[in-house]
Amino acid sequence: MYVANDVSVYQDDRDAVQRLAPQPRSVEETGLAENLLGDLLCKHLHDAGVLDMSQLVARLALTGSVLEELLAFLRKDGRIEVLGQAGGQGLRYGLTERGRNTAKDALLRSGYIGPAPYPVERYRQLLKAQTVHQCRIDAQAMREAFAGVVLHEELLDQLGPAMNSGRAIMIYGPAGTGKTYISQRLIRLFHEAVWIPHAIAINESVVEIFDPQVHKPLLAEVKQRNLRLDEGVDRRLVQCRRPIIITGGELTLDMLDIRFDPYTRQYQAPLQLKASNGIFIIDDLGRQRVAPVDLFNRWIVPMEEKKDFLNLGGGRHCEIPFDLVLVFSTNLNPLELADEAFLRRIGYKLHFDHLQADEYERIWQQECEKLGIPYDLELVEYVIERLHRPEKMPLLPCHPRDLLGMALDRQRYLGADDSQALSPQTLIWAWRNYFVSLDAS
Repeated sequence: MYVANDVSVYQDDRDAVQRLAPQPRSVEETGLAENLLGDLLCKHLHDAGVLDMSQLVARLALTGSVLEELLAFLRKDGRIEVLGQAGGQGLRYGLTERGRNTAKDALLRSGYIGPAPYPVERYRQLLKAQTVHQCRIDAQAMREAFAGVVLHEELLDQLGPAMNSGRAIMIYGPAGTGKTYISQRLIRLFHEAVWIPHAIAINESVVEIFDPQVHKPLLAEVKQRNLRLDEGVDRRLVQCRRPIIITGGELTLDMLDIRFDPYTRQYQAPLQLKASNGIFIIDDLGRQRVAPVDLFNRWIVPMEEKKDFLNLGGGRHCEIPFDLVLVFSTNLNPLELADEAFLRRIGYKLHFDHLQADEYERIWQQECEKLGIPYDLELVEYVIERLHRPEKMPLLPCHPRDLLGMALDRQRYLGADDSQALSPQTLIWAWRNYFVSLDAS
């Protein structure tokens, strides 16, 4: 996966997002019910025991003015009390007996204890404002993103328009032809920062969105702000790189809908919602524990109408914009996975094939440079002519990396230095251990 640590790489339209999602200055401006926020604050106090204002700001991602209004409401209602000051850190707050009962009741309904959620109505607007389909990718951007990658020019020029189309993409071809690697690299085409809420509120249900394994926050500005200043973008949003999610044979239909964990009493967002404004890759299509026809039927409405309908259980549904680049990748024949009617809904079908000898040699040279070993043209020609061709083994991008790695394993085992040139005999040994052979001889 592409990782960039330099915030300057990403285009930041902070002003536009601030106009859409400014810091709320009151409970009403948060877009959430006072009772929902009150229950959440009580759960935080129940979890921590005692908290001061700065700790509450950090935990709930709300400004001081909002929290002061909320604390006044809870004090008047007899749910919290002031427990004095601590070393000039401001007032410290704790729960009363009534507040503890409120927190316990709230935890029975929802186990979520985190930053205040973002209203789903505003989240829909946010997704549309930072859509992944607003990006326009040209030939130069494609060549920069795939610099150093051995790839047919024709295939590169198919991928670019496919990314601009806003439609789903199917990549198919034999195993080992680089489909997953190329798909992952597509995220390099996007340099815009996006804003991800920690969680969203759908009526009284809180659904977690932010996932540290998926969403990579950008380096935040180190700036200490007064708690009363209502400036900047809503604290409930985290500035991140555009997300990319890759799922393979482990994918099941329930992972594509909101899931409720009865033990933690929390709602988890489906994979495609976490991938919103980014890329969602379904790898090894046809290997899932769900029939391909059922998986395809799940995507028909989102692909055509650009909106997804999520089920919260109990007959409750929620409509969310379907804003992502959907990529299907398979080793199987697409005609065996879906009928022509569905395949027509997928805009681009891109075929990845075996390498030519010169492409194989270029990848071999790149792998030698990565491993810090001498590149020997005669050795790679030997592998192609004396190993691949006699056994009719197609040339795949993964072969140079794997064969060289295994050859080095043997060389180290025999006590040789990595800088020592590899021999044909060492490559023959790697070949015999890499490929399955049912020939006893």
